[in-house]
Amino acid sequence: MAARAGRIGIAATSAGFAVFALLYAVQPLLPQLADSFELEPGSASLALSAATIAVAVGVVPLAALSELIGRRRVMLGSVILAVLLAVGCAFAPNFPALLVLRVLLGLAIAGLPATAMAYLAEELDGTSRGVALGALVAGNSMGGMCGRLVAGISYDWLGWRGALGLSTALAVLGALVFACALPSSRGSSGSAAEQRPTARAILSGLGLAVRAPLLLAQYAVAFLAMGAFVAAYNAAGFRLTSEPLALAPAIAALVFLAYAAGWVSSPLAGRLAERHGRTPVLLSALGVTVLGAMLTIPDVVWLIALGLLVFTGGFFAAHAAASGWVGAAAPESARGQASGLYQCAYYAGASIGGSVGSAIYGGFGWTALTLVGTGWLVLAGVGVLLGMRGRERSTRSGATPQTVPSVRR
Repeated sequence: MAARAGRIGIAATSAGFAVFALLYAVQPLLPQLADSFELEPGSASLALSAATIAVAVGVVPLAALSELIGRRRVMLGSVILAVLLAVGCAFAPNFPALLVLRVLLGLAIAGLPATAMAYLAEELDGTSRGVALGALVAGNSMGGMCGRLVAGISYDWLGWRGALGLSTALAVLGALVFACALPSSRGSSGSAAEQRPTARAILSGLGLAVRAPLLLAQYAVAFLAMGAFVAAYNAAGFRLTSEPLALAPAIAALVFLAYAAGWVSSPLAGRLAERHGRTPVLLSALGVTVLGAMLTIPDVVWLIALGLLVFTGGFFAAHAAASGWVGAAAPESARGQASGLYQCAYYAGASIGGSVGSAIYGGFGWTALTLVGTGWLVLAGVGVLLGMRGRERSTRSGATPQTVPSVRR
């Protein structure tokens, strides 16, 4: 069992690495895309937002599909197709074509986040599940960091097309490790096919997933925290390469080393949430994220770097705690749907928050963006408290264990 859990952890990390390297490789290139295609920051950010909104649209249908044909198949198909589409992005002849390809890339990527949390919840138990979820989020942060770094640093000598191609090559390595490490599902043999849910059962599970206050709170965390996170990193490249800081693009890209904080904070948050309760871990992580955002306000490079390190570590800890809570709190009949809705909120936040934040930065500057993002994070914390209160009211009113599962808070 330990060996199987280890393989699943490696597969989860590699899959998260591959798709996040592909999804976010354009982020450090936004200033260069703006220059190449004569765009404003808000318009250039569509190169990222087009993909993330496609992920948001695709996760719920693909989560339902995984209920019918199996999560492992959807996960594998997602990663393979995403790599192929990413190659096309590097050869896009113009910005509209790039946006179309990025939309298709996002739809392909959607299959992994749509199924991964439910897959881990079904294949692993207890602490192993929390650690694997932390490994998945750590893989996300690793891929996001490496994809951004490779693209940002290589732009000066390869151009944006070559930079995207190099980040795609990096993702191919992660995809190969994922395909080799992912074991067959425990439910893939024998009568499993006979136990596949009907369309009616899937819709019923979706109804459960949108009625539970505790789950709604996690969707709010995903939307608001991810919006604040992507908005900050979308604007970071513009801020660092403009006056008064005026860093070279390759130097500015080093800011994405802050993603290394997620490698530590994600699995740590998963363990702490399983042992000490999810509410204090999640609220603390959101508080750390706010602190990091505040540190980035002065025009001092080392302080901005420190702030983004704290900001990133806090965000990924919050994401690990919230996503693990969804897997543990969702009724078994709604686990896939709840996972899909969480991911839908997560990537909708990336798209909407990223575009809105870029526009705020373009019109009002970094301080205004930071204050707005902090407001979103505070709202996320309020949502958690309201979700816990709603869960307690549901329990007192006699809700069944199926609709309000008992999980460590």
